[in-house]
Amino acid sequence: MESLHYLLMKAHTRMNRSIMGGAAGLGLSSGQPKVLEYLLQYGESDQKTIASYCEIEPATVGSILTRMEAAGLIQRERHEGNRRSLYVTLTREGRKMAERMELIFTESEKRACTGMTAEEEELLKELLAKVSAVLSDEA
Repeated sequence: MESLHYLLMKAHTRMNRSIMGGAAGLGLSSGQPKVLEYLLQYGESDQKTIASYCEIEPATVGSILTRMEAAGLIQRERHEGNRRSLYVTLTREGRKMAERMELIFTESEKRACTGMTAEEEELLKELLAKVSAVLSDEA
């Protein structure tokens, strides 16, 4: 059997290819689908929190948000009393796009788990969460 690091990398690459194929069909580029998913799930947020959750460098998320704002998917605004942070929200068009991406995420997950029982799928999620938690300590 192949090494764990290779299997994880291979699964990630194939899942990413599946998701980004669907995202590209919607006119989205790398990083944008995860930002849409985050904002749909959690609502308004600041750029630093989005970057952390999405595992994207803050400077990179800034350029992603600029492209998304130009496309009318998000809006950024300052709150009174906090001039330093910009808060990001989905626009109506952004919400529609996020909902379309959710369908792509769901379909990609279904394909990835084809042939697994519900218990195996849950176990896979638990094990991947453990791996992710341990590796986050190294960052």
